[in-house]
Amino acid sequence: FIYFLLFEFAEESNEIVITWSTRDDTNQTVVLYRENVNSSYNWLTAEGVAKQFVDGGLKKSKQFIHKVVLRNLKWETRYEYVCGSDLGWSARFYLNTVPQGSEWSPRLAIYGDMGNENAQSMARLQKDAQQGMYDAIIHIGDFAYDFDTDNAEVGDAFMQQIEAIAGYVPYMVCPGNHEEKYNFSNYKARFNMPGDHDSLWYSFNLGPIHFVSFSTEVYYYLNYGLKLLTKQFEWLENDLKQANRPENRAKHPWIITYGHRPMYCSNDKAYDCNPELETFIRQGLPPFKLFGLEQLFYKYAVDVEFFAHEHLYTRLWPMYDFKVHNTSYINATAPIQILTGSAGNKENHEPFSKELPEWNAFHSNASRNDYGYTRLKAHNITHLYIEQVSDDQNGAIIDKVWIIKYQHGDYTAHANLA
Repeated sequence: FIYFLLFEFAEESNEIVITWSTRDDTNQTVVLYRENVNSSYNWLTAEGVAKQFVDGGLKKSKQFIHKVVLRNLKWETRYEYVCGSDLGWSARFYLNTVPQGSEWSPRLAIYGDMGNENAQSMARLQKDAQQGMYDAIIHIGDFAYDFDTDNAEVGDAFMQQIEAIAGYVPYMVCPGNHEEKYNFSNYKARFNMPGDHDSLWYSFNLGPIHFVSFSTEVYYYLNYGLKLLTKQFEWLENDLKQANRPENRAKHPWIITYGHRPMYCSNDKAYDCNPELETFIRQGLPPFKLFGLEQLFYKYAVDVEFFAHEHLYTRLWPMYDFKVHNTSYINATAPIQILTGSAGNKENHEPFSKELPEWNAFHSNASRNDYGYTRLKAHNITHLYIEQVSDDQNGAIIDKVWIIKYQHGDYTAHANLA
């Protein structure tokens, strides 16, 4: 067997999706689980389904992706589990369900652009996850480098690497440009995010946060059809409308988005970061600027936007339409964007610009450009804490910031509070 293991939040956060892979059809897809508080507890059984995945490479490599949903789990409870069939079982893993409701403080690790070669942050993230430091992981695109390489063998190796993270903590993802091959088939087969959009876009609530994941790649790979772009934009607007309903914003006041390619950045990659060029996701498709996201996210008062793609860490001031709105993070009147694409891969670092733009509030030291990842904790409905971990500096915190907001929602209405 080739096992990889990950679990994600389902539609309700006391449901968990377990996913793994086998080379052969095992005729069974089973998870055995029990509360890990008393070894005398009987094992419960949950059955699922397996779908055959055929890679698009020359060898047409085949494997079976298994999916099981664990339902009606107890809140704030530790479970142990194994997955497999009568032909063989995985190692024993454990997971912790989250508290009920929205009045608790979720902790996450967030990063993008991590491959199985030069995966600098991997070991530290594995250790963090198994020590129970996080309630979820968010990987903002670009995996393995690439899933399809060597007839998907590189993808299998990467999934085995993240098993030591994703076997213990929900592993939430979005697609990047490195997942494009064969119409994102490896990405769509290997992950089972909430909703019914092939894991390309979805949302979920975690404590006081409403997370929204989307694909920046639908703007760049139009050879797969314009319909994906239009469907995603329609879904995004509807989701953000619902999130801004007074009763929903009261429960989950923080709205945080994540997608792979950034709207703004502070390095010299001409086709992504030249301010004279209009990035598609920011302004929309030329020439009529259709389906731009910056205006949409501003309209629905998104608080924080996470991006990756650039292999660096940068924190921006609150800004909209190339204008800095605040030089503090107290009652910001525009979204705050953070780029965290330095987890580690074979393409190495991106160089920062010699003259940094005015929206650049912090960037990892240009002479070092540390490998690392971001941590986020929502302390409550008004205080959000973010810090950047440097793997190069043995886990040192190289950046930390409090985002404080006493009123969420309409930026224009709250501008006088800044």
